[in-house]
Amino acid sequence: HAWYRAHGRHHLPWRQTADPYAIWISEVMLQQTQVETVLSRFYAPFLARFPTLRALAEAPREDVLKAWQGLGYYS
Repeated sequence: HAWYRAHGRHHLPWRQTADPYAIWISEVMLQQTQVETVLSRFYAPFLARFPTLRALAEAPREDVLKAWQGLGYYS
């Protein structure tokens, strides 16, 4: 705990929320690309477009794939 309090990346948006959906989205994105890429290009726009799990589930597949494009998932 002491190391994390001193050195953890507390500024990351998914560490400043208790929203399980937003945290889950960050975890999946971070599996394939770097933190800076997720922050600069994907996380905020994706959550703005699909702010809830329901919004994501109800969105057209093409819209989701377009928003996800470039994260490193190619199959």
